[in-house]
Amino acid sequence: MSVVKSSLPDEDLKVVGEALQGALVDVLDLSLIAKQVHWNVVGPRFRSVHLQLDEVVATAREHSDTVAERASALGINPDGRAATVASSSAIGNAPEGWIKDVDAVRIMVDALVAVVRRMRERIEATDKPDPVTQDLLIALTADLEKHAWMFQAESRQADAV
Repeated sequence: MSVVKSSLPDEDLKVVGEALQGALVDVLDLSLIAKQVHWNVVGPRFRSVHLQLDEVVATAREHSDTVAERASALGINPDGRAATVASSSAIGNAPEGWIKDVDAVRIMVDALVAVVRRMRERIEATDKPDPVTQDLLIALTADLEKHAWMFQAESRQADAV
């Protein structure tokens, strides 16, 4: 049952729906991993990494709502259930226990790079079917790339020390 009828043709709606659902899963998982690392980070740069992780969480949560609402506006049911996120995310698991600050940074670089790579594929896929969704994904990717840059800079500092 669909309460909302999209103006997009069915073929385009399928492509856009897959892109939005994939984006939703990735940003939800990114927020969970960043929060897990946030709670368990230890080391000399604890405070700066801890605060930086909260910024990633805030960005991911904000965009997850935007992505899900875009899907709903097109008549696509967003699925952010834990089982769906766990079975479809491209991000690796956060380790159990305490996480050294240098490892926390590397975990976040890997997670952000993985999500950005998939977002760029979605940007390409939505170019013709729905420029509105593409624009949303571009904004999301720009924010994630900024976080990736900051963590990579932190990682380079960690390697130099």
